[in-house]
Amino acid sequence: MKELNQLDKVLDEAKKLSLEQQEMLIEILRNRLSENQREQIAQDAKVSLAEFHAGKLKIQTAAEAIQELQEYINNPDREDDLDNKLSSY
Repeated sequence: MKELNQLDKVLDEAKKLSLEQQEMLIEILRNRLSENQREQIAQDAKVSLAEFHAGKLKIQTAAEAIQELQEYINNPDREDDLDNKLSSY
């Protein structure tokens, strides 16, 4: 709830800006969001590479990975099986 109040305050303040300033704000926020997303992808990649080098991940073809994901989607109640399968690598 507190986050919504803070967001409402920010939106109210943004409404007071001129159209040009609002456009600049939008561009700044988009750029920051893109940068944050790039940083998150880079961090995820580092973790994945570390897990791969530690032997926690297996090498799969794209077809094998897709088939495994489809099996998971079709049988969500078998999540424990997937967790066990993944932890065995």
